[in-house]
Amino acid sequence: MAMSGGKEDGSPMMEMNTTPLIDVMLCLLIMFIMSIPVATHSIDIDLPVATPPTDTPPPIDPVKNKIVLTQDSKIMWNGTQIDQGRLIQTLEATTRMTPEPELQFQPEPEASYELSAQVLQVIKASAVTKFGFVGNEQFATFGK
Repeated sequence: MAMSGGKEDGSPMMEMNTTPLIDVMLCLLIMFIMSIPVATHSIDIDLPVATPPTDTPPPIDPVKNKIVLTQDSKIMWNGTQIDQGRLIQTLEATTRMTPEPELQFQPEPEASYELSAQVLQVIKASAVTKFGFVGNEQFATFGK
Protein backbone atom coordinates (compact mmCIF):
# COMPACT_ATOMS: atom_id res chain seq x y z
CA MET A 1 0.00 0.00 0.00
CA ALA A 2 1.26 3.38 -0.83
CA MET A 3 1.29 6.23 1.62
CA SER A 4 0.18 9.63 0.63
CA GLY A 5 1.87 12.69 1.99
CA GLY A 6 -0.48 15.23 0.52
CA LYS A 7 -1.85 16.23 -2.82
CA GLU A 8 0.20 16.30 -5.96
CA ASP A 9 0.31 20.05 -5.99
CA GLY A 10 2.34 20.02 -2.74
CA SER A 11 -0.36 21.17 -0.30
CA PRO A 12 -0.52 19.37 3.05
CA MET A 13 -3.16 16.68 3.73
CA MET A 14 -6.06 18.20 5.70
CA GLU A 15 -8.11 15.02 6.58
CA MET A 16 -7.44 13.23 9.80
CA ASN A 17 -6.75 9.48 9.71
CA THR A 18 -9.61 8.05 11.86
CA THR A 19 -8.58 4.39 11.76
CA PRO A 20 -6.29 4.56 14.83
CA LEU A 21 -8.93 6.58 16.67
CA ILE A 22 -11.58 3.92 15.99
CA ASP A 23 -9.18 1.13 17.07
CA VAL A 24 -8.45 2.88 20.37
CA MET A 25 -12.16 3.53 20.97
CA LEU A 26 -13.04 -0.15 20.35
CA CYS A 27 -10.28 -1.30 22.74
CA LEU A 28 -11.56 1.06 25.43
CA LEU A 29 -15.12 -0.13 24.90
CA ILE A 30 -14.08 -3.76 25.28
CA MET A 31 -12.11 -2.94 28.43
CA PHE A 32 -15.12 -1.14 29.95
CA ILE A 33 -17.44 -4.03 29.09
CA MET A 34 -15.07 -6.53 30.69
CA SER A 35 -14.72 -4.42 33.84
CA ILE A 36 -18.51 -4.34 34.50
CA PRO A 37 -19.33 -6.66 37.41
CA VAL A 38 -21.55 -9.64 36.71
CA ALA A 39 -25.11 -9.04 37.87
CA THR A 40 -25.49 -11.30 40.88
CA HIS A 41 -28.58 -9.77 42.35
CA SER A 42 -31.08 -12.31 43.60
CA ILE A 43 -34.44 -12.08 45.22
CA ASP A 44 -35.34 -14.76 47.73
CA ILE A 45 -38.90 -15.93 47.32
CA ASP A 46 -40.53 -18.57 49.47
CA LEU A 47 -42.34 -20.88 47.07
CA PRO A 48 -45.07 -23.22 48.24
CA VAL A 49 -43.91 -26.76 48.84
CA ALA A 50 -45.45 -29.26 46.46
CA THR A 51 -47.37 -31.97 48.20
CA PRO A 52 -47.19 -35.38 46.62
CA PRO A 53 -50.46 -36.44 45.07
CA THR A 54 -52.49 -38.66 47.30
CA ASP A 55 -52.89 -41.95 45.54
CA THR A 56 -56.18 -42.85 47.13
CA PRO A 57 -57.74 -46.03 45.88
CA PRO A 58 -61.18 -45.81 44.30
CA PRO A 59 -64.08 -46.55 46.63
CA ILE A 60 -65.03 -50.22 46.85
CA ASP A 61 -68.71 -50.92 47.33
CA PRO A 62 -69.19 -54.01 49.55
CA VAL A 63 -72.25 -55.12 47.50
CA LYS A 64 -71.47 -54.46 43.83
CA ASN A 65 -68.88 -52.60 41.79
CA LYS A 66 -69.05 -51.56 38.16
CA ILE A 67 -66.27 -51.30 35.59
CA VAL A 68 -67.13 -49.14 32.58
CA LEU A 69 -64.85 -48.80 29.56
CA THR A 70 -65.34 -45.50 27.75
CA GLN A 71 -64.93 -44.83 24.05
CA ASP A 72 -61.81 -42.71 24.75
CA SER A 73 -60.06 -45.75 26.35
CA LYS A 74 -60.61 -44.88 30.00
CA ILE A 75 -61.33 -47.45 32.69
CA MET A 76 -63.94 -46.24 35.18
CA TRP A 77 -64.42 -47.98 38.55
CA ASN A 78 -67.73 -46.89 40.08
CA GLY A 79 -67.40 -43.60 38.16
CA THR A 80 -63.75 -42.98 39.15
CA GLN A 81 -61.09 -43.20 36.46
CA ILE A 82 -58.31 -45.70 37.21
CA ASP A 83 -55.45 -47.28 35.29
CA GLN A 84 -54.74 -50.98 34.84
CA GLY A 85 -52.25 -51.12 37.72
CA ARG A 86 -54.77 -49.63 40.13
CA LEU A 87 -57.45 -51.98 38.70
CA ILE A 88 -55.33 -55.02 39.62
CA GLN A 89 -54.86 -53.73 43.19
CA THR A 90 -58.55 -52.94 43.56
CA LEU A 91 -59.63 -56.35 42.26
CA GLU A 92 -57.26 -58.05 44.70
CA ALA A 93 -58.79 -56.00 47.52
CA THR A 94 -62.30 -57.07 46.49
CA THR A 95 -61.37 -60.76 46.44
CA ARG A 96 -60.18 -60.49 50.07
CA MET A 97 -63.54 -59.07 51.21
CA THR A 98 -66.12 -61.30 52.86
CA PRO A 99 -68.57 -61.69 51.21
CA GLU A 100 -67.01 -60.87 47.89
CA PRO A 101 -68.84 -58.03 46.12
CA GLU A 102 -70.37 -58.53 42.69
CA LEU A 103 -68.32 -57.12 39.79
CA GLN A 104 -70.22 -55.75 36.80
CA PHE A 105 -68.53 -55.14 33.45
CA GLN A 106 -70.03 -52.70 30.95
CA PRO A 107 -68.09 -51.37 27.96
CA GLU A 108 -69.58 -48.44 26.06
CA PRO A 109 -70.68 -49.23 22.47
CA GLU A 110 -67.64 -47.52 20.91
CA ALA A 111 -65.09 -48.73 23.50
CA SER A 112 -61.84 -50.26 22.29
CA TYR A 113 -62.04 -54.01 21.78
CA GLU A 114 -58.35 -54.34 22.66
CA LEU A 115 -58.87 -52.55 25.99
CA SER A 116 -61.91 -54.73 26.69
CA ALA A 117 -59.84 -57.86 26.10
CA GLN A 118 -57.04 -56.57 28.37
CA VAL A 119 -59.43 -55.69 31.19
CA LEU A 120 -61.20 -59.05 30.93
CA GLN A 121 -57.80 -60.76 31.11
CA VAL A 122 -56.96 -58.79 34.27
CA ILE A 123 -60.33 -59.71 35.79
CA LYS A 124 -59.79 -63.40 34.97
CA ALA A 125 -56.27 -63.34 36.45
CA SER A 126 -57.54 -61.77 39.68
CA ALA A 127 -59.76 -64.81 40.38
CA VAL A 128 -62.98 -62.82 40.84
CA THR A 129 -65.82 -65.28 41.46
CA LYS A 130 -68.88 -62.97 41.22
CA PHE A 131 -68.71 -61.45 37.76
CA GLY A 132 -71.32 -60.38 35.24
CA PHE A 133 -71.82 -58.45 32.01
CA VAL A 134 -74.39 -55.65 32.20
CA GLY A 135 -75.85 -53.39 29.57
CA ASN A 136 -76.04 -56.06 26.88
CA GLU A 137 -79.66 -55.15 26.16
CA GLN A 138 -78.39 -52.20 24.10
CA PHE A 139 -76.90 -54.74 21.68
CA ALA A 140 -80.05 -56.89 21.50
CA THR A 141 -80.52 -56.28 17.80
CA PHE A 142 -77.65 -56.57 15.36
CA GLY A 143 -76.70 -53.40 13.49
CA LYS A 144 -78.47 -51.07 15.90
